[in-house]
Amino acid sequence: MNEVMSFQAWQELLTQHDAMLLFVKTDHCSVCDGLYPQVEVLTEQYPFPFYYVNVAKVPEMAGQLSLFTAPAVLLFRQGKEITRFARFVPMEQLRKRLEELKEATGA
Repeated sequence: MNEVMSFQAWQELLTQHDAMLLFVKTDHCSVCDGLYPQVEVLTEQYPFPFYYVNVAKVPEMAGQLSLFTAPAVLLFRQGKEITRFARFVPMEQLRKRLEELKEATGA
């Protein structure tokens, strides 16, 4: 996963990809640290990019995306958020939504 370093960079990424995943984490978050490798493994199975942001480093992302907890996993299609999982991310449900997104993009 590539790191998002600013909200401006994130806005540019949204225009460059038809579909994408954003993993949101913060400092000193054991749930974030435990979930990240589980989500990262999924990058090999899907044809769209996965990104992550540490909202402790880019607090503007938390405000702009109305993020109140971490971790969060957000899926985007054509620049719009279509799914959000926050704090406790059920991996089977995430995989199901990723499959739906894959089918929707025709990949």
